[in-house]
Amino acid sequence: MSEAVGLVDFIKLERIVEEAIRSGAEYAEVRYHRVDGLSLFFLNGVLFGAYQPLVSGVAIRVVYSGGLGFSSTSDLTSEGLRDALSRAIASARSSSFMVKNKVVMGAASLGYAKYSVLERKLLVDMPVEDKINSLVEKLKSIDFKRDPMRISSYTLSYNENIEYKMLVTSDGAVIESRVPRVSLFYNISASSGERRANRWNMLAASGGFEVVDKVKLEEEINDDLNSLYTSLVKAQSPPRGRMDVVLGPEIVGLAMHESVGHPSEADRVLGREAAQAGLSYRREYREPQFGSELVTVIDDPTIPGSYGFYLYDDEGVPARRRFLINKGRLEELLHNRETAAVFNVESNASARATDYRSEPIVRMANTYMAPGDYTFEELIEDVREGVYIRKYMEWNIDDYRWNARYVGLEAYIIKDGRLGDPVRDVVLEITTKEFFSNIDAIGRDLEFSAGTCGKGEPSQPMPVWMGGPHIRLRGVRL
Repeated sequence: MSEAVGLVDFIKLERIVEEAIRSGAEYAEVRYHRVDGLSLFFLNGVLFGAYQPLVSGVAIRVVYSGGLGFSSTSDLTSEGLRDALSRAIASARSSSFMVKNKVVMGAASLGYAKYSVLERKLLVDMPVEDKINSLVEKLKSIDFKRDPMRISSYTLSYNENIEYKMLVTSDGAVIESRVPRVSLFYNISASSGERRANRWNMLAASGGFEVVDKVKLEEEINDDLNSLYTSLVKAQSPPRGRMDVVLGPEIVGLAMHESVGHPSEADRVLGREAAQAGLSYRREYREPQFGSELVTVIDDPTIPGSYGFYLYDDEGVPARRRFLINKGRLEELLHNRETAAVFNVESNASARATDYRSEPIVRMANTYMAPGDYTFEELIEDVREGVYIRKYMEWNIDDYRWNARYVGLEAYIIKDGRLGDPVRDVVLEITTKEFFSNIDAIGRDLEFSAGTCGKGEPSQPMPVWMGGPHIRLRGVRL
């Protein structure tokens, strides 16, 4: 891990921390954060654009007289770092006169560690031309024809970044990390007669260029082409009324992210994200039993190869599994050290920053529903009348994360325990409480989808996974 050699080192970072404490700060945190990237954009199988971004600099946070100050700089000289420290202290000193509740960084287990993610095909060693050729060949191998369905256009975005960080805090954290990530995002626009539909999908993981093979791009695109064909050409109008619904892992993962993960962010519970549609039902909801005892929802940054992988957060706290719902009961919130102090608990390593220009805020990593015991066939065979929704086309949810709406892309009738004809435009509108209370069976499978989670002002896009098994909901309204 030598990206920072000649630019900044731990000695230089430690000196800034020491200077902050000498200046009267109660807490200081200095993070060198570099992200090397490559983005390739393909339109209808042809390279349309490419660029190689590099974002590198140092972020400084201090607590001074109970005020929190943040500053950042791309000037990595000693003078540049001292100037950034002066700005952070000035900001903290100013805010200390205005805040009603003084900021405290809660006690936490802190790391002294160095870690990196293994790459089997090193991103830095592979020529850009080889990456382009590999992706073009994969797109060429896919047959996009599905008569009478027509494909008006399809796009593919390839993005890689190598995230390198060095972190020093005044209370003992010293962390060095290197995490490479690769993502593929595609969008397909299709039509048949007067009907039109789009399908987008994101495939991503941590690792080297081997991720492109690992995520099975060709299989995923072919499967989505078949889903579009089923929806546009074969599907009929859906049934309406109250019935049983089986949901696929893609929709379950989305629901875990939106209906459990976001409302479990402690800063949202405190009302600090309200201006960015960041409210939470967990601010008012007081009943511990929230849903079926079958349901456990976990956020886990430590899953090897995951898109949201990390072993220490950006405050130096060791990462671990966080149980947001455990056997139907609301449990942990996602915390950084400051929100943990407010709630009188210990941080569970949820502080993440997009780059050096951003302050660490409370974020998810890999959020999923734990699998159960049922096979897919067992979930279906006990349904007399219902619908299986395999993939979604669109969704939305209210500010409190309470009222959600999911529109199916690929769905099928269930009749007397068997899958039947495909149906289109299935709409599930449901409250979060009803969703979790009506689950009566959970599949033994577990699948993850990748996403870029948005939060903050300015926005901080963050790599995450969302996952779950197939599940069955009894007696919900479509």
